[in-house]
Amino acid sequence: MESSEQIKILVVDDHPLMRIGIAAIINARQDMIAVAQAGNGEEAVKLFEQHSPDITLMDLRLPGMSGVDAIRAIRSRHPQARFVVLTTYEGDEDIHQALAAGAQGYLIKGMPHEALIDALRKVHAGGRFLPQPVKLALAARTPNSELSSRERQVLALLASGKSNKEIANELGITEATVKCHVSVILLRLNASDRTQAVMVALHRGLVHL
Repeated sequence: MESSEQIKILVVDDHPLMRIGIAAIINARQDMIAVAQAGNGEEAVKLFEQHSPDITLMDLRLPGMSGVDAIRAIRSRHPQARFVVLTTYEGDEDIHQALAAGAQGYLIKGMPHEALIDALRKVHAGGRFLPQPVKLALAARTPNSELSSRERQVLALLASGKSNKEIANELGITEATVKCHVSVILLRLNASDRTQAVMVALHRGLVHL
């Protein structure tokens, strides 16, 4: 039974079984309740407006609107909204983007469910929850490795196997400009060639296949 003392949680994950399992773990605690479940980012934004949860438990990999974009959309209207990310993404860029968007907690799927409960309670109390593997990934983040939106586009197309000419045609820029972007990407990612750049990008969460 819901009471004013319970922490109200919106669960967002595109896998129904995962949502049901998480909700069951939450509802087994007397001090919290899963008030709604969403399967994508757009639905998460809509249900947030309907239920005004204390915390939104957000996956990052969602169909359509990503988890990070959903966090940004909600916080643009509700700056005090609190989020705990629960995802399979372990790259420092994924973590950085989620925290920059406004998440106060970050959990990797597969961690003990006690960590999830601890994260929800700590974030509800106004704190942050970053377990050691997440802290280590952030600490290893390379300084000056930020890529512009255009460089990210080029990197994503590199990862999909496209040549400089194909990238130029797709983005409507010259091949010389693409080569310039690739040079900057290699420098920022400390990579010796395109293949290594893609491997680094996948590991860090700059691109996802």
